[in-house]
Amino acid sequence: MIKKEFLERYNGQDVYKYTISGDIIVTVTDIGARILSILAPDKSGKLIDVVLGYKDVDGMLNRSSYMGATVGRCANRIGKEGFELNGKFYPLWHKENKAAIHGGKFGFDKKIFDTQINNDKNLLIMNYKSPDGEEGYPGNLDMVVKFSVIGSKLVIEYGAICDKDTVFNPTNHVYFNLNGENDGSILDNVVKLSADAYLPTDSFMVPTGEVKKVVGTPFDFNKEKPIGKDIDSDNSDLKTAGGFDHNFCIMHNHFATAYSIKTGIRLDAYTDMPGVQFYSGNNLRGDDTGKSPYPKRSGFCLETQFYPDAIHNPKWKSPILKKGEKFYSKTEYEFSLK
Repeated sequence: MIKKEFLERYNGQDVYKYTISGDIIVTVTDIGARILSILAPDKSGKLIDVVLGYKDVDGMLNRSSYMGATVGRCANRIGKEGFELNGKFYPLWHKENKAAIHGGKFGFDKKIFDTQINNDKNLLIMNYKSPDGEEGYPGNLDMVVKFSVIGSKLVIEYGAICDKDTVFNPTNHVYFNLNGENDGSILDNVVKLSADAYLPTDSFMVPTGEVKKVVGTPFDFNKEKPIGKDIDSDNSDLKTAGGFDHNFCIMHNHFATAYSIKTGIRLDAYTDMPGVQFYSGNNLRGDDTGKSPYPKRSGFCLETQFYPDAIHNPKWKSPILKKGEKFYSKTEYEFSLK
């Protein structure tokens, strides 16, 4: 059974959280279709919360660095202050760095999703209707994100249809720390990424268009290593980002494995998307407290996606969703013991 609980009142609407139980326990809220916690058993059998996050809506919307949120319409960055589609330029909201990010100033992470419960399938179905022109994107978009727990696996499914051609690239911005969300560092979390290349970026963190092989660079995670091993290497791409914050070009559906030596908790990640943004929490500052204080590099993200700024790089898999076509994508996070 999925447990529904009142969270708080926001913008005249009741906000709820939903707890989905299996061999892991996942809590999601309808603000931003957002993951609040994932409890997984450690090597002693104790349930450990391995997800960074906030308990109150104000924290989620204003201080959370997108923690656990579904982001869109277009996750990650779009350069050139917008994009051209079918001969028309669509300007997008951006800060001084001229890069649009994660769907805009009021993206999906700040929306209240309509939620249905399917107890037979241990499934949450969350819908949001994005109107034509919202945050600069064309078309009336009907979007759904589904969360289900199957044994020790969290399954996230994305679907959408639009009445105009648009750009659509959803992801979830969950931050993991397999030591536990209150540990304060992910540098000893061990990671393996099935990726032969990554995308270098400019000073605004927008991909330059180059696809660079990981072999011989700090970005080679094809053999497992602690996140902290090469993170401060003398490498221009790492220095620009302050650590890892890059799209990896993944080779297999099973694209990542991570584990904690402290807890024994292991995470295996799967997707049908071509890329994953591996982010090492470089911009966390610890100056505001969620469930715990979150200093720099206290969480890491595996955001499955089309390549960032693919709308400006036609050689990459396109993020354009054609009028009337149905979008579907699936990402899975499976927990076990190392």
